[in-house]
Amino acid sequence: MTFRPGPVVATVPATSANLGPGFDSLGLALELRDELEATVTASGLGVDVVGESAGDVARDETHLVVRAMRACFDVLGAQPDGLLLSCRNRIPHARGLGSSAAAIVGGIVLARALVDGGPQRMDDESAFRLAAELEGHPDNVAAAVYGGLTIAGLSGNTFYATRVPVAPAITAEVFVPPTALSTELARGLLPELVTHRHAVANAGRAALLVAGLAGQPELLLTATADLLHQSYRRPAMPDSLDLVDRLRADGHAAVVSGAGPSVLVLSADDGDLTPYTPKGWDLLPLAVAPEGAHVG
Repeated sequence: MTFRPGPVVATVPATSANLGPGFDSLGLALELRDELEATVTASGLGVDVVGESAGDVARDETHLVVRAMRACFDVLGAQPDGLLLSCRNRIPHARGLGSSAAAIVGGIVLARALVDGGPQRMDDESAFRLAAELEGHPDNVAAAVYGGLTIAGLSGNTFYATRVPVAPAITAEVFVPPTALSTELARGLLPELVTHRHAVANAGRAALLVAGLAGQPELLLTATADLLHQSYRRPAMPDSLDLVDRLRADGHAAVVSGAGPSVLVLSADDGDLTPYTPKGWDLLPLAVAPEGAHVG
């Protein structure tokens, strides 16, 4: 196996998972992209990071992009003698916008591109499955790989994902708080069992949400109601859930983005949500990203 010397540049979109009722299954790619650049070198490892959380991430083999690259190289059959990696982080970390999925998918896409014939030896489906194995769940990585709206899950021991249409009029606005929340903490608040009634309600709303995003935005408020995870997480992010409640009371399709604490609003109009922004939070208007991670 031979390597391209590089440099290879990849961009990866932010993602919002769950979208309310689609817990661990629905993901949406958003036009806020990390940019990664890698070069094969004669020896050693160099990692440079600028942007979001630059002061908090490792510069060695434990860096998540490097770990994903190593996993991809292992699948493809060889490790390069040396690597130089540069990361320009734009996706806020630990805010429910898929920063870890972006790192994993970005690393796989970079490594694949650095191997001669890599894209032919590892197609997007294989890249998605490797990313899902590394991440542990498929919703964010599916959207990061394929772009747009994705439905993902696990059948037996095999991860699956498919992309479904999003109407061009659909946009997203994201309220991003100044403080982080770990996914592990947010998941730790969820119960082992839920009622059949709540499961049925969420299943119906998740299906309705796919229809709403495909071109029936009048369904979005009803379709984004959730009974499986958001209320259980209120103790960890009360300000986020209070914001969701205020927005929904005024007719806006607001949900917790991923595991939180960011809040996502889906709509097909250009109404001004600035007055809802809590002090110290940022409001980001983001288009749906039609393309997932790509090189060039």
